[in-house]
Amino acid sequence: MLIHPQFDPVALSLGPLAVRWYGLMYLAGFVAFLWLGRRRAAAQPWRGMTATDLDDLLFFGVLGVIVGGRLGQVLFYEPGHYLAHPLEILAVWKGGMSFHGGFLGVLAAMALFARKRGRRFLAVTDFIAPLAPLGLGAGRIGNFINGELWGRVASADFSLAMVFPQVDMQPRHPSQLYQAGLEGIALFALLWWFSRRQRPTGQVSGLFLAGYGAFRFIAEYFREPDPGIFGLSYTISMGQWLSLPMIAVGIWLMARRK
Repeated sequence: MLIHPQFDPVALSLGPLAVRWYGLMYLAGFVAFLWLGRRRAAAQPWRGMTATDLDDLLFFGVLGVIVGGRLGQVLFYEPGHYLAHPLEILAVWKGGMSFHGGFLGVLAAMALFARKRGRRFLAVTDFIAPLAPLGLGAGRIGNFINGELWGRVASADFSLAMVFPQVDMQPRHPSQLYQAGLEGIALFALLWWFSRRQRPTGQVSGLFLAGYGAFRFIAEYFREPDPGIFGLSYTISMGQWLSLPMIAVGIWLMARRK
């Protein structure tokens, strides 16, 4: 049975300045976005994306991730806590970012970008969809380093069972790593392969929605569920409820004939 290493969440301290691993994982995701985006733009010039477009996409996307992710955590998962401690809403460096909230924030940011540049919204999301999963995977690694969002109790005989001493001494699934593998590596490989050639507008976005929703739905069965606004449920968690609309819309986008 494995023991969580209980990493120091601070990667580097320079006087009063503390650089946290959680923030570095976000930075790694943004760097991967730019690097992959430049490769994608060069390999698929018919998409008409320039280096300036990429820089603007990243700027809009960062705002969407941070604002949407934090508000999603506040509204979907911990409204009572943040209502009692409103100033903690601003403490994003402590963690607590909802993917689904961040996703909605990014959609709003991409809609604004598309409107300002006179582009089709789904053409923009088709371009960025394969660039996002590695950042999502990096975020899950950050969750693992922080020792947060741990897994459900597992059998002590399970080879990957891990004890998180900051929680209790029960063997648990290292669900953060499962999610990094599914939502990060597997989803990236699937989308990068699917988007290598030109597809009908909206299909790459649809595959992202359906793929992420399905992978997240599966991973939630190994993750300790969050209470959420519907209460605590081990049958269908809040994360699974929020993933169902993604799967439905993703299948619809992929099934369209346009």
